[in-house]
Amino acid sequence: MKASRRARRMERHYSRMHRAGGLNLVSLMDIFTILVFFLMVNSSDVKVMQQSTDVSLPLSTAEKPSKETLLVEVSGESIRVQGREVAQLSGAGADGQSPHIQGLLDELNYRKAKHAGIPAEGLEVTVMADQGTKYRDLRRIMQTCVDADYRRVRLAVEQRSETASEAANG
Repeated sequence: MKASRRARRMERHYSRMHRAGGLNLVSLMDIFTILVFFLMVNSSDVKVMQQSTDVSLPLSTAEKPSKETLLVEVSGESIRVQGREVAQLSGAGADGQSPHIQGLLDELNYRKAKHAGIPAEGLEVTVMADQGTKYRDLRRIMQTCVDADYRRVRLAVEQRSETASEAANG
């Protein structure tokens, strides 16, 4: 039996309206493009050093931002290079006879060997030590860095806000 014109129209309309919907990728791509540009424009050059909770840095009025360098962290008796423990402060040479710390020296020499060329002024290293670290231990750590050709030694500090320093002075 032949369907009427009205029945055929209703069937076409029904099949068209109950089809699975398609995804409009053009508008989705536009949204993601705008999001990428927004994030690129609003990204800042602020660098935050990875600081563990057991290291309280001394306060300072540092003006220059820190650079990404090799990080030597001193926390309690532990000495870590890039998060990997390499030596103990109370270990061998703690009596003050040895000017350097052997485990730290070995790790720094290993990392130095990975560099293609060493600049004349030496390689860079940042020492992040707790403010309660003894000067004698800090001096031995820095001497070990210098002995391993890491002569550009920086000490990590926490930047004090201007209002706190003005209140202390005024």
